[in-house]
Amino acid sequence: MANFFAKNEHPIERVVRVALGIGLLSLYFTGPKTMWGLLGLVPLLTGLFGTCPLYSLLGINTCPVAKR
Repeated sequence: MANFFAKNEHPIERVVRVALGIGLLSLYFTGPKTMWGLLGLVPLLTGLFGTCPLYSLLGINTCPVAKR
């Protein structure tokens, strides 16, 4: 279960996800008041936590490997 929530997103990808999430949520509060705007929570939360459950299921990891 710990591997499921391991960080698997590149830092640039995280910034893009947070920006996209904020953009979609702003549509919910300023634009048409539909529930579709709440979909912005998904990229916002995955960007903030740095882990994507779908990436974990598919075995994708875009996080750079730390060099020692």
